[in-house]
Amino acid sequence: MKKGLLALSVIAVGFLFVQCSGSTRTTTVQRPHFDSDSAYLYVARQLAFGPRVPNSEAHTRCMLWIGEELKRHHFDVQYQSGVLPNYAGKGQVLINIIATYKGSDTIPSVLLAAHYDTRPWTDNEAEYENRFTPVIGANDGASGVAVLLEVARQIDAYNEAGIKGQPVTLVFFDLEDSGTPAFFTGVQREDTWCLGSQWWAANNHQAIQYGIVLDMVGAPDAQFPKEYYSAQYAENYQEKIWRKAASLGYGRLFVQDYTMPITDDHYYVNLSGIPCVDIIHYDAHTQTGFADWWHTQKDDLQHIDKATLQAVGEVILSCLNY
Repeated sequence: MKKGLLALSVIAVGFLFVQCSGSTRTTTVQRPHFDSDSAYLYVARQLAFGPRVPNSEAHTRCMLWIGEELKRHHFDVQYQSGVLPNYAGKGQVLINIIATYKGSDTIPSVLLAAHYDTRPWTDNEAEYENRFTPVIGANDGASGVAVLLEVARQIDAYNEAGIKGQPVTLVFFDLEDSGTPAFFTGVQREDTWCLGSQWWAANNHQAIQYGIVLDMVGAPDAQFPKEYYSAQYAENYQEKIWRKAASLGYGRLFVQDYTMPITDDHYYVNLSGIPCVDIIHYDAHTQTGFADWWHTQKDDLQHIDKATLQAVGEVILSCLNY
């Protein structure tokens, strides 16, 4: 985790070999530096706090740790608090973490976001009595946070080396995953999800060019189709990201299929007038549209793959012109 490693080799270079007319052509691809080992450790560190259920000690400790880690990498950190009604209509306190790099809020920046909270219920457990256990949240929560923390670490190292990319604002949303527990209420309300992004979208005063939300970006078998709302509100940026992924050799992860509309944090960012793209693992072959272990007690480190973290991290840094 030492920044000095990057000073020795700022940019890793990969090679793609293309067969053409019986000969081999070598194309050099510049890859931004991203350390998947470090990102994996960031996932494990979050899990060590326990489930990050809002208003729990684990949630508070994780929130403070994220903030301190960002400060360590020379980001300016603010905590944005608010209150919105939860699924039962009671006021729910939320705390978003907002980080900017060296005054990047003075010109339009790229928003990079993920949620750091975990779901209080494992709705998809087969046995009803097991559904009241909170989600561990390795992939659903921790993976997106981990990629962004490693991106922050690399941005700091690049800047120390005199390499400047596009200004960035990092937002770690709270209360994304405490939406209606329909398994015991019998009713589902979409607006009870993504409370942190709803609050941020209504109270953001920063100039943002476009945004990228990361959600469930660590699974070994991950594929990231083009999400419907992202295509509707931010098609140009979505295409840019998927082209970057293809140029880096990650077309098998960033596929050309489209998903159904997904209510995620990007939805409320888009409604605020900021085009925003969701990078989310979606599986049309499962009943839920997500992994079989989504919102179960099996969302743990066994479902985190360093290769997936590496791919997503490189794509994000490439979009920032590193």
